[in-house]
Amino acid sequence: MKFKLTDHAEKRIQQRKIKPEWIEAALEHPARTENDIEDANLVHALLPIPEKGFQVLRVIYNETTEPINIVTVYFDERVNDL
Repeated sequence: MKFKLTDHAEKRIQQRKIKPEWIEAALEHPARTENDIEDANLVHALLPIPEKGFQVLRVIYNETTEPINIVTVYFDERVNDL
C-alpha cells in the first residue's frame, strides 16, 4: 500500500524507532481499525508488533488522500485487548 508521511509523522517514526515495514503491515493487515473521534477523514490502524514484544502500533492516517497520508505513528500502551 502506498503512503506518504507528513513531516510530523517522519519525525515521530525516527524518534520512536518505528520501521516503515511495521507501518505498512498495520495498514495492510490491521488487527483492528477505529474511526477518529475528532476528524471523520482519519482512521486508526492498530497492530501488535512481535519484534517489540507485541506492543500495539497505532497508525493514524487520512484515508481521503491518494496516496494516504500518515499523520502520526506511536506505540499505544493503553490498548490491551488485541
